Amino acid sequence: METIKWSKRGGKQRYKCKDCGIFFTSSNLKISKNNQRVWFEKWVLERLTYRYLSKDSGYSISTLKRMFKTYLDKPPAFQISARSKVHLMIDGTYFSNDLCLILYQDNDIKYTQLYRFSSGEYYREIAEDLINLGKLGVQIYSVTCDGHKGMLKAIGEVLPEVTIQRCIVHIHRMSHIWLRKRPKTLASQELKYIINLLPLVKTPNDKRAFIKMYHNWYNTHKAFINEKAINEKTKRWWYRHKNLRRTATLISKALPDLFHFLKDADIPKSTNGLGSFFGHLKDNLSIHRGLSYSNRKSFIKWYLQLKNKARKQLEDKLS
Repeated sequence: METIKWSKRGGKQRYKCKDCGIFFTSSNLKISKNNQRVWFEKWVLERLTYRYLSKDSGYSISTLKRMFKTYLDKPPAFQISARSKVHLMIDGTYFSNDLCLILYQDNDIKYTQLYRFSSGEYYREIAEDLINLGKLGVQIYSVTCDGHKGMLKAIGEVLPEVTIQRCIVHIHRMSHIWLRKRPKTLASQELKYIINLLPLVKTPNDKRAFIKMYHNWYNTHKAFINEKAINEKTKRWWYRHKNLRRTATLISKALPDLFHFLKDADIPKSTNGLGSFFGHLKDNLSIHRGLSYSNRKSFIKWYLQLKNKARKQLEDKLS
């Protein structure tokens, strides 16, 4: 039988038999599944709506939804990449319905080693994750984080010898929030000026100058920072300059772990990389409004898996 190609219908190639004139299409189940997977990956990674994919693929919107549901119902198993001297970044982000996603990302290869869904950043869960990473061959050299109490406690308990780098961007951002845009007191104005110098610290000399300036400021305004107000009737007291003291406490506690990146350039000085990653994930997820709670979690799992797959392929090409 001799055939020739004869246009397309519904995105499928049609053929015509030259002997009998019958039109038909051929199908290959394996190729069909691979094609469906390609459209699903585009849906997850490229912020493409059902309407756009339907127009591009030839599948109807209802067919695409049915196809994608089979993938969402079976999220992928996660793979950890065993490595030594890993510079780990840990951070959490929140979605609606009290869903918290905690990521453990290898900064050197931009590979998510582990993730956890929870309702918050809890010490016991993070400690368990760090133990499991060690058991699975991830040898952690440094951890960059925002300084969440539960996170610091877990790292200190499970990895006491590991270098902890406090996120400079987090310190800078929270200080600006607490001190406000236009602080009124002299102490707050001076501290805000010092905080603005933090992102400019790039050498050991910059570090020493910053620490000296901060200590001088603190010693000068110590009495003002710790000033209390008392209710004579109830005898209850509070710090009069709460946000100023809050900012000073944040910096004082973070200072010992604020500049490890100056000694080792491989240590990330902030978790900005994860912040950007979270932003892209949320943008992609926001396109697909209406997903159920379980499907949103499956979508996130697929997103993490496909991002890791892309990083792995890039590493293989470069090696």
